[in-house]
Amino acid sequence: MKVDVLTCLTVAAASLVAMVTGGRSSGRRKHKEVFLGENSKFKFGGRIDYKLKKQDSTKTLLIKSEQLLRIEEHDFAMRPGFGGSAIPVGIDVQVESIDSISEVNMDFTMTLYLRHYWKDERLAFPSRNNQSRTFDSRLVKKIWVPDVFFVHSKRSFIHDTTTENIMLRVYPDGNILYSVRVTVTALCSMDFSSFPLDTQNCSLELESYAYNENDLMLYWKNGNDSLRTDEIVLSQFFIEHFHPSSGLAFYSSTGWYNRLFINFILRRHIFFFMLQTYFPTMLMVVLSWVSFWIDRRAVPARVSLGITTVLTMSTIITGVSSSMPQVSYVKAVDIYLWTSFLFVFLSVIEYAAVNYCTTLEEMRKMRGGKLPSTFNASQAMAFDGCFHDNDIELTPFPSMAQALTSDPLTAPSPHQDPCPSEGTRLRRQRSMRENVDLLVSNSYMIDSYSRLAFPLSYLLFNTIYWSLYS
Repeated sequence: MKVDVLTCLTVAAASLVAMVTGGRSSGRRKHKEVFLGENSKFKFGGRIDYKLKKQDSTKTLLIKSEQLLRIEEHDFAMRPGFGGSAIPVGIDVQVESIDSISEVNMDFTMTLYLRHYWKDERLAFPSRNNQSRTFDSRLVKKIWVPDVFFVHSKRSFIHDTTTENIMLRVYPDGNILYSVRVTVTALCSMDFSSFPLDTQNCSLELESYAYNENDLMLYWKNGNDSLRTDEIVLSQFFIEHFHPSSGLAFYSSTGWYNRLFINFILRRHIFFFMLQTYFPTMLMVVLSWVSFWIDRRAVPARVSLGITTVLTMSTIITGVSSSMPQVSYVKAVDIYLWTSFLFVFLSVIEYAAVNYCTTLEEMRKMRGGKLPSTFNASQAMAFDGCFHDNDIELTPFPSMAQALTSDPLTAPSPHQDPCPSEGTRLRRQRSMRENVDLLVSNSYMIDSYSRLAFPLSYLLFNTIYWSLYS
């Protein structure tokens, strides 16, 4: 009897111990399953619990950015508000530098910060302190961004040192700031009719590539304050003005598109061209006038001086033309260079005329016996390269009055009144031959007149030129 009672007590105690131990272990397993289950939702990409969304998600480090913004729940191949009104996209630009301006290629290269502003409610997330989140280019590829491109651009790229220069900032209410650092080379239609005293108007144009005005509306975020520039210094240009503007562009197959313009005015510095082009040209023209003071019979001196100035002017013209685009109209520098070249060329022609008239005069006097038969022009020029009029005994050229009185055709007849009646006047005009003879007989006067006519003409030309183009 006692043995049966002890056996029952032992079995009851063992059962009690088993129940207590089993309850504890099952509790541990249940708690462990719940803990692992909640963590596995974050680890393996499960859906976020609704109660967790009510918390401050910016303080939860376990939530991935894709889960926070619910990227997998939406189709970001479609624009925000698809099927409704056009989505407004604000643009803000800060110009960092203008790297180069090429007259030959008619383009410019600019580096700028391009910022986009729009609202996408699909990316809204809860936050108690309204704190935004900033991402790099890795998240940009997973959401919708405006497809803004540069019209008339030749080359463009986004900087990628040390990483891609892209920033995406998302606010809790769905507002987005998307900023990129871009270098673009774009066309600038330049007018060189006043070069190098010109002012060029260039513009960089922005436009959506796929979305017309019914789907996307581009506008300047802060009006005229949307375009900001750093201090830009160029070697050949002075930037007079930067200003934004907007308009519409029409394509026959796709419709109307909003277009934004970054306009800037460039005024060229003239001092470089004064040193390289205008001053050398002026000196060559003045140098060509030196031949007017050299004796007319010093042929080697005057010819070599004239040819040297002509070749130098040709070199200057060729150098300027090689650095300019091949345009079909006349530039201001062309007018100056070719007019100066004409002055230099006329100085050579002037000496050719003087030399020819001098030769005719000497030949005529030699035929008339006014030069001694022993005279040798080459011997006279052997010492100083020229001979002078006072070395030769020449009779003066008869005046026009004496020629008229000695002309038998015009002498009054004995039956004619030598004095004309009152109210009538006899006037005989010189013939062309007499004018030529007078010029040939006084060829030294050509140099005398040229010493005054050439400088005055060139001074008049410069006055008109700089008053028109300055």
